[in-house]
Amino acid sequence: MGQWVLRALFVLILAATSYYFRPFALPAVPHALILGCVLAAAIVVFELCVRRLTLKTLVGAAIGSIAGILGASLISLVLSRMTFFDSPSATFLQILILAFMTYVGLILGVAKGELLSLEEFLGGGDGKKITKILDTSVIIDGRVCDIIETGFLEGQILVPEFVLRELQLVADSADSIKRNRGRRGLDILQKIQKNTTIDSKIVEMDFPEIREVDMKLIELARRTGAKIVTNDFNLNKVAQLRGVEVLNINELANAIKPVVLPGESMRVFILKEGKEYNQGVAYLDDGTMVVVDNARKMIGKTVDVLVTSVLQTTAGKMIFGKFAEHPDNRVEFDRDRLHSQM
Repeated sequence: MGQWVLRALFVLILAATSYYFRPFALPAVPHALILGCVLAAAIVVFELCVRRLTLKTLVGAAIGSIAGILGASLISLVLSRMTFFDSPSATFLQILILAFMTYVGLILGVAKGELLSLEEFLGGGDGKKITKILDTSVIIDGRVCDIIETGFLEGQILVPEFVLRELQLVADSADSIKRNRGRRGLDILQKIQKNTTIDSKIVEMDFPEIREVDMKLIELARRTGAKIVTNDFNLNKVAQLRGVEVLNINELANAIKPVVLPGESMRVFILKEGKEYNQGVAYLDDGTMVVVDNARKMIGKTVDVLVTSVLQTTAGKMIFGKFAEHPDNRVEFDRDRLHSQM
């Protein structure tokens, strides 16, 4: 609301200035007054269009315009020395060339501005440290805090105000599960802010014309040249379609899981019964499920397993194996059976 008040004040000031000075010898009323209002309205419309552009686009437009003006000035200098044009024609050609070169430079600058690397241009040696934007899902998840503490995430960490509001709504939910998740997210965010090894801050930039939080994140990333850190699969795909880089914590977790090949042996704790007959289920430290054949009798025991296959799914890896006939397994099983008989 305050911005529109400033715009209205700007229109009034320009209209009053035109009324007072009467440019081009126009009558004060109504011609000079109308001229001032029209010029002010055109400037306001131009400002509304420009504010939607990204910083890279604005810099590209400025560079293109300056280059066009410089080129037009050089051409005009050559035309001014030619004698076969009369004065009105030479003036007209100079204005035409100036308009043409400026327009072409502006359009090309806008089109190619996204290719600029502002981080290296403005930040010097810190240009490689790209800003990261955290979304609600990754804050609630909490693993991003551990990743930051290990130093794998560098650069500035931004938390938008609209993400903080969404966290507060979740924390105030009537559902106890959602409420606990929201409070956990607020605790994680507080822990990140207390970390002195990284620069983190809350940004108040918002986009009232956009309702969805995910689209707000994408627009903020486009304007700042930042990457989005998320666990949301849908946000990941939409952001990639819009040309915004995404760091997915789940993809990182899957990428750093230990590689297990068929034929290798591993030692696991059989936690529960599997879906199929005589199966046991175990879990690795990273949460990977291990389905073990012939291990139902070993529930609650740690055994050696021979890996038979590894299945990669959208949810992660699943390892299939069979209960290895290892002497240690046999001894442990016999000892447990003897203890139960006693």
